[in-house]
Amino acid sequence: MRRTVRVSLIVATAVLLGSCGGRSEMDADLVLTGGLIWYGPGAPVALGEAPTALAVVGGKVLALGTDEEIEGYASASTERIDLAGRRVVPGFMDSHTHFVAGGFELAGVQLRDAATPEELARRIGEFAAAHPGEWVTGGAWDHELWGGELPRRDWIDSLTPGTPVFVTRLDGHMGLANSRALELAGVTAETPDPPGGTIVRYPDGRPSGILKDDAMTLVWTAMPLPSEDERDRALQAALEYAAARGVTMVTDMGSWEDLETYRRAQAGGALPIRVYSVVPLSSWEQLAEFVDQEGRGDHRLLWGGLKGFVDGSLGSTTAWFYEPYDDEPSTAGLVVIDDTTEFKSWITFADAAGLQVVIHAIGDRANDWLLDAYAEARAANGPRDRRFRIEHAQHLTRDAIARIAADGVIPAMQPYHAIDDGRWAGKRIGPERIKTTYAFRSLIDAGARLSFGSDWTVAPIDPLYGIYAAVTRRTIDGANPGGWVPAEKISVAEAVTAYTAGNAYASHLEDVLGELAPGKYADLVVLSADIFAVDPAEIESVKVDLTMVEGRVVYRRGN
Repeated sequence: MRRTVRVSLIVATAVLLGSCGGRSEMDADLVLTGGLIWYGPGAPVALGEAPTALAVVGGKVLALGTDEEIEGYASASTERIDLAGRRVVPGFMDSHTHFVAGGFELAGVQLRDAATPEELARRIGEFAAAHPGEWVTGGAWDHELWGGELPRRDWIDSLTPGTPVFVTRLDGHMGLANSRALELAGVTAETPDPPGGTIVRYPDGRPSGILKDDAMTLVWTAMPLPSEDERDRALQAALEYAAARGVTMVTDMGSWEDLETYRRAQAGGALPIRVYSVVPLSSWEQLAEFVDQEGRGDHRLLWGGLKGFVDGSLGSTTAWFYEPYDDEPSTAGLVVIDDTTEFKSWITFADAAGLQVVIHAIGDRANDWLLDAYAEARAANGPRDRRFRIEHAQHLTRDAIARIAADGVIPAMQPYHAIDDGRWAGKRIGPERIKTTYAFRSLIDAGARLSFGSDWTVAPIDPLYGIYAAVTRRTIDGANPGGWVPAEKISVAEAVTAYTAGNAYASHLEDVLGELAPGKYADLVVLSADIFAVDPAEIESVKVDLTMVEGRVVYRRGN
């Protein structure tokens, strides 16, 4: 523990020198004692080696050490938390969510575990009956649960005769509309497929109700826009839901309306966790002007990122590959970009403006195309600390893995997708292409900095599920107890790093977040069991007992 003592004394000296009278800044606002603290990459985990206590002042970590050392920072007014042997880690950060949309989905029909067409239809019909006059939205259905047949509007029309329905697949890349929704959207047999999208049809050419990727916009534009009050309520539901799962910061792949929703919440003191609000790449000029006028926000709410799409998703057979799908050989996926030249120019101009570019790419060809586009932007704009990101980076060539590391591109990945998609990905792309699917181990070994998230509501926002997935790679159907593509497993410490320090780096916040280090924010999570010591198969059952942001409790289990 000598290293810990030395850290404590150094911090104490620095704080004393900065003291300006009155109550000593050496007095902690809060001390947590009697636990096991993993403070960041390289930290010891064993009892007798790891710090057992932590002191907080002014919302930041003051010192770490033994219980006896940290007691030296306590005064009569110091708040105390007895950890009772529990594990503490830095606050989990989720690098990829659809956060306000997630709040709305919490209030929509829940279809994630609907295992048969009949169950899907029943739930939609019951929800429509309970909410007369309202659009039925939400969903997160998964047609692989009943063998892979896509749902159709005739499954639900008789149960929703006058109620418009549009419920999305769990990956967000296709949705099911009933006849009423298609009627309101003006989608008929004569409606052509829009660029970057597909209208799935019956044999006679009529729309079946399934709309893929950009075709979903046809229905979305017919839906009424939510009010500010509805947006605010959805955000508060999402914030509470995330904090209960140990999430202290999210990156939201959202809209300008979402950013304004966050700003209202912050102005009203109703933003308990941190948000990095990302807006569409096509609006890069608007964001550049906004940053010039408003700055980039602060450590509670920040902006400056731009999100775009290269392709679709594996589950919807719209991810862009070099070779056709094994189970749908008529297609190799979709490029969802209307004008590739214009798209590349947006990346280059946004980068020149000092904005962060984060682009969705899933198929191997999509990832290679994006790496080339990033290389062109770097060549045009010269060296800088830009931190280009690839959102998902699911299916990579070996060359792409090396390029991601060499170019300093951040793979922002979602480990839960691996144990979800692993149930059926083999039939989509075969045994060779899956060898570099969700290639966590290979990317780390190549020197890449992983950034982990959930893609909520596509997957659960619970980081403990993501850690479990990255460490075990046991598919959710129980068919791969030894792990799906087990060569790509990583350690618990590596997975937690990706959810903490890796995400802080991915958001340019490593100076203040991602580790429990003196001077950094006291964002932390107290866990019910030690994820570094339990059987990895048990990690998904570990609970979050306490979530803190800047030393303030934002969630306590049982309260």
